[in-house]
Amino acid sequence: MKIYISGAMASCPETYKDNFRKAEKELSDQGFIVINPAVLPKGLKHSNYMPICLSMIDAADYIYMMKGWESSKGAKLEKQYAEYQEKTILYEGE
Repeated sequence: MKIYISGAMASCPETYKDNFRKAEKELSDQGFIVINPAVLPKGLKHSNYMPICLSMIDAADYIYMMKGWESSKGAKLEKQYAEYQEKTILYEGE
């Protein structure tokens, strides 16, 4: 099963890569194939990242919402897109 990680990035530029890596390890240890958008290069515009991320969601069976996703414009859009695509949504801590 493939899972996409969604969460805040722009609001925590110093820590988001570590946060996403930690989530990737935990999900991988549970047997998921993890799709981690935090591996994308820094420096693109937000409008450049979103089409890439939505394509990554297309490839996933699940989307994993990290704590604090509600404060992220991109994560809210990813969740809405995942709902539209009828993906199963999992939340960190549940």
